[in-house]
Amino acid sequence: MSFRASWSLVLRKGGLGIRGIHSPGSTAHSKEKMSPYTNYHAQRSYPMPDEPFCAELNAEQQALKEKEKGSWTQLSHAEKVALYRLQFHQSFAEMNRRSNEWKTVMGCVFFFFGFTGLMIWWQRVFVFPKKPITLTDEWKAQQLQRILDMKGNPVQGLASRWDYERKEWKK
Repeated sequence: MSFRASWSLVLRKGGLGIRGIHSPGSTAHSKEKMSPYTNYHAQRSYPMPDEPFCAELNAEQQALKEKEKGSWTQLSHAEKVALYRLQFHQSFAEMNRRSNEWKTVMGCVFFFFGFTGLMIWWQRVFVFPKKPITLTDEWKAQQLQRILDMKGNPVQGLASRWDYERKEWKK
C-alpha cells in the first residue's frame, strides 16, 4: 500500500490528520475557531478577503456585532479592536512584522553542518583504513627516483625533463 493511500485512510478514519495538526483557528490572538472549509485569504497583496475571519460567532460576539450597528463613538477602543479581529486575522503591521524564523533555520543549518562534521570525523577515525604506504612522501620520492633511474619515457616524459649530469630538473 502506498504512502498516499495509507495517509488518506488515516484522514478518513478521523485520526490525527492535517486538520488536527495544522488548525487554522489556533492563532496567537484569537480563541475562535475558523470553520474547516473557509475561503478566508488575506495577504498584503490581497488585503480584503471574501469572507470574515470568524464566520461562527458566540453570544458575546453577536452582542458586539449588534452594538456595531449603532454609533461608533460609543464603542471603546478594545471593542473596536475586537470587531476588527472578527473581520481580519492580522493587521498590516502584523503582516509586515519581521519574523525570527531565520534564527531557527540558521540554527538547523549549523546543527546539521556540525553533525555532518562529526560523522566525517568519526568515519575517518573508526571506519576508513589508514593511508596506504604508497601515498607517503618517502614512497613517492623513491618511485620518482626509480623512474628517473630507469630513464622511463626519455623523449617526452619525466626523464626528458631531468638533467642526469647535474642531478636536477631542467630549467
